[in-house]
Amino acid sequence: MSIHISAAKGDIAPIVLMPGDPLRAKYIADNFLTDVKLVNSVRNAFYFTGQYKNKAISVGASGMGCPSIGIYSYELYNEYDVECIIRVGTCGAYTTDLRLFDIINVERAFSESTYALHAFGIEGDHLYHEGKIYKAINDTAAKKGMHIIKGAIHSSDIFYRAKPGTPPIAEKNNCVAVEMESFALFANAKYLQKSAATLLTVSDIIPTHEQMSSADREKALKDMMELALETVLDF
Repeated sequence: MSIHISAAKGDIAPIVLMPGDPLRAKYIADNFLTDVKLVNSVRNAFYFTGQYKNKAISVGASGMGCPSIGIYSYELYNEYDVECIIRVGTCGAYTTDLRLFDIINVERAFSESTYALHAFGIEGDHLYHEGKIYKAINDTAAKKGMHIIKGAIHSSDIFYRAKPGTPPIAEKNNCVAVEMESFALFANAKYLQKSAATLLTVSDIIPTHEQMSSADREKALKDMMELALETVLDF
């Protein structure tokens, strides 16, 4: 066991798919995996391990924000010998060039967060994906004829802002969308020399206030999850 995850050693697979929401983790386990076992329920941060086409996969929640995913991903890498984590989440688009349901494979995450600096002494306002999983996702999408966007995103510590619009860091660096977790995940992977990638589905367009319905979110998750799962089959 680690401090925040009660799974026994060997209960978590070397590859973990990580949504933010525990109920999304359960949805993924129920709809995509077979021979599923619940391996953690501490704080209701559900983690499941099962099989996808005879490949062992775990899926578990990160919670919201850099501090939360920072804790869970660090313990997975450091205590459970996880080699690769793919964050699978939603994001808000800063630009009307994106559409609802677009899938982004994150090249790098810009952030005002001090997580990487204070945790590991890693300086700078952006971090890249780590390892070969980013390229593997791109290759799988091309093989399956799936259109994905590759680019920079903003990992924000703030959800509600007094001043609307695109924050300066995102505007300066052409960040196409915003979420709240990837920067910390990439920092942990860099420090621990592990693999990490982020797949995001556009759930709302900030300038126009377009949003997915709850039913739409389920469909969006399905497309993104299939891309992630098919990628890790040969990883």
